[in-house]
Amino acid sequence: MLITISGPAGSGKSTVAGGLAETLGYEHVSGGDLFRGLADERGLTPLELNRLAEEDEAIDRDLDRRQRELAADADDLVLESRLAGWMAGEYADFRVWLDAPLEVRVDRIADREDKPTATAREETVARAESETRRYEEYYDIDIGTLDIYDLSINTARFSPGAVLEVVETAIGAYDPADDEGKIPIDGVNYEF
Repeated sequence: MLITISGPAGSGKSTVAGGLAETLGYEHVSGGDLFRGLADERGLTPLELNRLAEEDEAIDRDLDRRQRELAADADDLVLESRLAGWMAGEYADFRVWLDAPLEVRVDRIADREDKPTATAREETVARAESETRRYEEYYDIDIGTLDIYDLSINTARFSPGAVLEVVETAIGAYDPADDEGKIPIDGVNYEF
């Protein structure tokens, strides 16, 4: 089974995806880890790499192509990234969207990255704006469209363990025999 976990920075994607993969005994691939690794390789921050990606679309296309290939070949995988639900396309069995109010996400990021809240807020907003523009330009994706997801959770309302429990319960209750059809992903330009 291929499960995707998507959402904005600071929404809890990594925490839930890692916990879910561990519980299910699945492999976990994080698009954020791939992106941060690429930034580190280039001696850049993720925000700097985002800005560079605005000028060099090959950066996003390479990362997204990798996600798409992982999804096409997936067996027992939790794929986590902002675009995982979109990039996995028809291969995804179950798509989850996690979110939280901006200020909650900013506080989480500031704490996680040990930086001032004002800096985390500025970087988070700039990064989201940059990504939104690129997703629309490259793939005709409106990241705000949530109807492709099977489950959407406001992670500010629950503890991390409770969010994981909700996701585990939903996936445990999912029976492909009862599935009346997932929302198709139409119009996405998968040219890499």
